[in-house]
Amino acid sequence: MISPVPRRLLLVHAHPDDESITTGATIARYAAEGAEVTVVTCTLGEEGEIVRELPELAGLGAWAADQLGGYRVAELKAACAALGVSRHRYLGGIGRWRDSGMAGTPAAAHLRAFAGGALEEQAAQLTEILDEVRPQVVVTYDAFGGYGHPDHIRAHEVTMAAAPRASSVARVFHTVASRDAVRAGLAELRDGGTSRFPVPPDAGLPVTPDEEITTVLDVAAYRPAKLAALRAHATQLTVVEGAVPHFALTNELAQPIPAHDYFVLAHGPAAGADADLFGGL
Repeated sequence: MISPVPRRLLLVHAHPDDESITTGATIARYAAEGAEVTVVTCTLGEEGEIVRELPELAGLGAWAADQLGGYRVAELKAACAALGVSRHRYLGGIGRWRDSGMAGTPAAAHLRAFAGGALEEQAAQLTEILDEVRPQVVVTYDAFGGYGHPDHIRAHEVTMAAAPRASSVARVFHTVASRDAVRAGLAELRDGGTSRFPVPPDAGLPVTPDEEITTVLDVAAYRPAKLAALRAHATQLTVVEGAVPHFALTNELAQPIPAHDYFVLAHGPAAGADADLFGGL
């Protein structure tokens, strides 16, 4: 029997493009299956670098005209459309929080820097969205923010301060990269020998040991949607088509796109959650 209550998934991400890089295929899968998917973005990604292949846009950067955040709003809108998402929110409203940059950079001292803001205020802003959307499942990063970016860490802190207390939320997951899947993907890129970008060593990308992973989603059918969303973030990354599609950020290192997405259950019942974020609910 079909449940009269629609499945609602909410994902909290730090910058435009994070939703596509880390959870794009998951978003596309659940949107295609009829779930109500909401993406919350915490900043406009103003401090992002710009790929070398777009020199005509280099003047948008924070080091020049400081207009990159506004440009990335349009990229994010296109990416959400590619993933089938029609529900999007900016934490505190568009432009409330600014990209803090990497740890130790001057951007961290900005008055609106997300990582330097009041956690209580930010958690209240997310609580307001949770009360409006009423998701059963919430996804964000682990305590390290995936790779240590201060805004990713703060997104984790904000989510864990608000989501487990929300009346509708049954589960909270951390999106992670599987050690084994990353190794296999990098090996495939090396064996293919077709990337125009260097392939990093196995230890060059942040991963989570597979024994810590609780949930593995089959998203192979939704990789085309993820690729389309990645292409929308053209200032931040380059998609490489071919026998082994992959992408590279502005560091110009090839990264694989796995057929599965991986999560660690951080809050809620584990029964049924091994292959479905909503399983058993």
